[in-house]
Amino acid sequence: MNNNDKFIIAGKELSSRFFIGTGRYPNPFVQNEAIKASGSDVLTFAIRRVNLEAPDEDAILQHLEGQTFTYLPNTSGAKTADEAIRIARLAKASGLSDWIKIEISVNEKTLLPDPIETLKATEVLAKEGFVVLPYTSDDPVLCKRLEEAGAAAVMPGGAPIGTGLGILNPYNLSLIVEEANVPIIVDAGLGSAKDVVQAMELGVDGVLMNTPVAKAKDPVKMATAMRYAIEAGRMSYLAGRIPQKRYATASSAYESLILK
Repeated sequence: MNNNDKFIIAGKELSSRFFIGTGRYPNPFVQNEAIKASGSDVLTFAIRRVNLEAPDEDAILQHLEGQTFTYLPNTSGAKTADEAIRIARLAKASGLSDWIKIEISVNEKTLLPDPIETLKATEVLAKEGFVVLPYTSDDPVLCKRLEEAGAAAVMPGGAPIGTGLGILNPYNLSLIVEEANVPIIVDAGLGSAKDVVQAMELGVDGVLMNTPVAKAKDPVKMATAMRYAIEAGRMSYLAGRIPQKRYATASSAYESLILK
């Protein structure tokens, strides 16, 4: 990869553009092997799954002993801004992390993020010094508002969580990237390496995935595939694709085909 193509969030340079979740794996061994294969240095997990009174002894995190990661706990399960703020403060007080992924949803069928409550929580937590990464819809106006509210990065969904439908609205995602002054990380809805390449070619800075890896037939192999897809998509974006046209163009100039 290009050494000048750095990925920085809140002043912290990350070595990977792959944020990986820690839920739904068949067992801790497979989880750890998948994390290794992903090359990720940012791990996300629901705070409600962690014992905040003894986070170092928690069943989720103890399997990662000896490895250095940036933890990105999330507020999954919160239905209001107040609930998300309270969860974030508890996580910070436990010494777990001052990075927080805000995740607020009220519809259990779609799990789509609540835009108003997400914006409220982002404003409050950013002012308190948290590194806030809100999970939101792919609305370009809302993504900009979250950036203005202090988000260190914005995480629009490609599709509803866990659906594997891929990027439903590439046009919106490209607008979000075009207007952003903070990193854009696609979170949710991806299902395959093809989806990842498409997201990266649209210019996003990274992707966060859990279910597509954890629930694959072979999570370790899928983590490897996603890692390569991120690298390939990023390189393709930086290289610049050719313009799309309606009609054909010969790859060799006509004059070169004339026998002399």
